[in-house]
Amino acid sequence: MEPILSTSPTSVPQAVAPNRDPLIAEITERGVAEIFPGGAAALAKRLAETDRPLRIKLGIDPTRPDLHLGHSVALRKLRQFQDAGHVAILLIGDFTALVGDPTGQSEARPRLTPAEVEENARTYLDQARQILDFDTPGRLELRRNSEWLAGLTLTEMIELQAQMTLGQMLAKEDFAQRYQSGTPVYLHEFLYPLLQGYDSVALEADVELGGTDQRFNLLTGRDLQIWKGQTPQFCLTVPLLEGLDGYQKMSKSKNNYVGLTEDPLTMYSKLEKVPDHLVERYFELLTRIPLTELPDNPRERQILLAKTIVAQFHSAAAAEEAQRTAQSLVLQGSTQETGSIPEFSIVHLQYPAKLNYILRESGLCKSAADARRQIQGGAVRLDGQKIEDPETEFLSSAELEGKILQVGKKSFRRLVVVAN
Repeated sequence: MEPILSTSPTSVPQAVAPNRDPLIAEITERGVAEIFPGGAAALAKRLAETDRPLRIKLGIDPTRPDLHLGHSVALRKLRQFQDAGHVAILLIGDFTALVGDPTGQSEARPRLTPAEVEENARTYLDQARQILDFDTPGRLELRRNSEWLAGLTLTEMIELQAQMTLGQMLAKEDFAQRYQSGTPVYLHEFLYPLLQGYDSVALEADVELGGTDQRFNLLTGRDLQIWKGQTPQFCLTVPLLEGLDGYQKMSKSKNNYVGLTEDPLTMYSKLEKVPDHLVERYFELLTRIPLTELPDNPRERQILLAKTIVAQFHSAAAAEEAQRTAQSLVLQGSTQETGSIPEFSIVHLQYPAKLNYILRESGLCKSAADARRQIQGGAVRLDGQKIEDPETEFLSSAELEGKILQVGKKSFRRLVVVAN
């Protein structure tokens, strides 16, 4: 398989002066959790006074195939640096993904195969294109850390490990909790912060971005740059976005996420129901709309949020259509406007087909057992009619063709008799 990225920058940064405009305030203040050292004022001063484009690093380990809005927070911050004239370095952690980031983990991460990492990285780049500027010369480097990490000798690895003590590692919250509880902490996990930090050395990063859970790793990068005689990077952390449940970090495993590749109607239907206490936070982290210009009415805020984000990832027209369809289906119980509902082909199903089987195959439910629970809980409708019998089955596709299958208020499929 051909690598998805070259072993060199995709373009040579041009020697142009970065823009000095209100973007600096947006970069250093909006949607920022912490900047160190020196805070927002120190980084703003560096941005205003630099005579060259700064190198801004964001590392992403391709541990899963899909990105969600939580991932987009740091990507949007990286795009702000691009728009201000700096060089974004999107680093695919193909080597560190084989180790696994222990941050936030109560046990060691399952180790991925190189093939899994490669496939995930392909989808990551496709999705990152929706946010980052891939086209302007000198604004983006695409790198993978296997370029330098895979070639480290044993001697170099020993020198690298000699830069941190066991006490420092165990001070990392995740390691400390696991160690105190008797949960195994494996030696290879100690390598992760050092390897991520070494990335900053290899890339000569001026600024590194990450979530608030990455603080330890970002500081390690500064320490290793000092060890190598480089000017240490600024570290900018962004908040971790809460998911649709209102309190847990957005995560696909918690099913509280909005995927970047979801269809307009699914995305809209999820976002128009963001809990009231999180709506302003979503605006701050996911849009450029001034918070002082938000509608006073909470419902209008939710609708504006949903339409704004759908328009970002699809189009304004798609956002308008998704709104009309959602209102028709959910508020009025009508199924007349169905253009933006994702389709599911029922031509290959085996008949007679039970409803729980159709729900699973269509992706509306994770499993047949989940489908039965949804049916028994009254969450399933077919063309607006609630179905509560988990034994419901259909003798042929003719009974289903053209109908709308719905789970809850957010998930829909239009059943069609066409070959996928």
